[in-house]
Amino acid sequence: MGIGTVLLERDLITRDQLDEAIVEQARSGERLDRVLLRMGIVDRGQVLQAVGEQLRLEVVDLTDLIVDKTVLESLPAKIVFRHHCVPIDRHEDTLTVATSDPFQLVIHDELGMHSGCAIELVLADDEDLRAFIRTHYGVAGDTLDAMSGDLEEVITQESESDELDQAQEASVIRLVNDILGEAIAVRATDIHIEPYENELIVRYRIDGVLHRANLPATVHRFAPAIVSRLKIMSSLNIAEKRKPQDGRITFKHRVDGKGIQEFDLRVSVIPMVYGEGLVLRVLNKSAVQMTLDQLGMPQAVEEPWESLITRPHGILLVTGPTGSGKSTTLYASLNRIVSESIKAITVEDPVEYQVEGVNQIQVNSKVGLTFATGLRAILRHDPDVVMIGEIRDLETAQTAVQASLTGHLVFSTLHTNDAPGAVTRLLDMGVEPFLVSSSVEGVLAQRLVRKLCPDCKTELQHEDIDLPEGLKVSKDDTLYRPAGCKQCLQRGFLGRVGVYEIMRLSESIREMVMERKSATQIAAAAGKEGNLYTLKQDAFEKVKQGITTVEEAARAIAT
Repeated sequence: MGIGTVLLERDLITRDQLDEAIVEQARSGERLDRVLLRMGIVDRGQVLQAVGEQLRLEVVDLTDLIVDKTVLESLPAKIVFRHHCVPIDRHEDTLTVATSDPFQLVIHDELGMHSGCAIELVLADDEDLRAFIRTHYGVAGDTLDAMSGDLEEVITQESESDELDQAQEASVIRLVNDILGEAIAVRATDIHIEPYENELIVRYRIDGVLHRANLPATVHRFAPAIVSRLKIMSSLNIAEKRKPQDGRITFKHRVDGKGIQEFDLRVSVIPMVYGEGLVLRVLNKSAVQMTLDQLGMPQAVEEPWESLITRPHGILLVTGPTGSGKSTTLYASLNRIVSESIKAITVEDPVEYQVEGVNQIQVNSKVGLTFATGLRAILRHDPDVVMIGEIRDLETAQTAVQASLTGHLVFSTLHTNDAPGAVTRLLDMGVEPFLVSSSVEGVLAQRLVRKLCPDCKTELQHEDIDLPEGLKVSKDDTLYRPAGCKQCLQRGFLGRVGVYEIMRLSESIREMVMERKSATQIAAAAGKEGNLYTLKQDAFEKVKQGITTVEEAARAIAT
């Protein structure tokens, strides 16, 4: 009896829903229960409980389960990964094995043969099982087991046997795909591959913080093969090991609940003491589809920003450190205003996402295509809106100013700590004060803070924490701290949200720019006028809304 029949007999789904799910299963190739979950017809708890009762199997929670190492070694890693099941207990000649798919009855004999025990199955949640295997057997543990032994000796050297070459290539491909797939599964934005004398460390940046990937120590033996495979995927020169190289990978991966998605990986290779180090930036193409509403802008920021981006001309600047989400904000802004009646052209380094309806140019310094030269060229293409990836020098700044003064709306980014500092930064670059005051319309500064996991965040008593200066809370405000659960992989945080600051240039602020007043003086005047909403205000408001913690807010606004 399949899982669809079990759910149907227990009135958890209808015949029509089952038929619809079977059609979707045939299209996607997923397991039927996962299709039903993705379609929202049933939840995970219902599926687990129904199957457990129907087959009279005990349901176990693997989240906090501690299993003896000798029990884990009862089955080879390749069997654990192949059949997606784990040994969790052993009593005399009986081995208890947790699985999320008890309908594969044929695995009984194979498990018994490898363990030499009678097999007793118990049920576990599919996601918990994946996390348990990842923790105790490592990412790609089965692949590394298969690659060990005799095969290891030919991984890093040319082989005379075509058959052996093909075998090892398939193993390396699977290993690299496992590493990339795991990064996507844990929502990593960057993958760091770092060679050392006796080990290869792989780390994932998740919500802005680096976490070491749980890879078996044997991965060190295959470091050259991993690097070569990634260089092949990036169309880079495998033989060149002395110079830095940059490339891109388009990686297709099945995401649970979303089907196959396409990811762009920006690859940087740098020679190091013990080999070549790589960093891959993971760019999810769905991120470019985000709207301003989804970025977490408060009304005090979104309303004036919407007003600014619909102006016919002027310069709008987005500032913040690397990785603060500036590009995402610019793309969301372009998506809001671009239409068939508006032509938008961008000059970027690099082009991170392809935006429908926007003409995008990749900077290429080798042939003299810089931000400044690209901007001058695209002004002859009759654009309405221009986006410059970054104002880095006086030439680019002056060209952007001239573009705005000749009837174009110009978006760009700057690396400054806050919004008022962007204006003085242009002056420091050498742009004349009268040009800055007449062209800049508004500045948006931003940071990213980690969001508390909604499933496990716990209340915090006000007296249990030193509140930073400026954060005023009342008895009605509830503060939270991170706890950790399976939804957030025990980290307490799940995703990130923007913290924003916006400054609009009034006539009095423009006069201060002409007089070369400092950023501090400009900020004070804009605040009094109501033309400045600060990072501190937004960060503390998100604390009081229970979105993030006091520590995260304090970290975001630190300058």
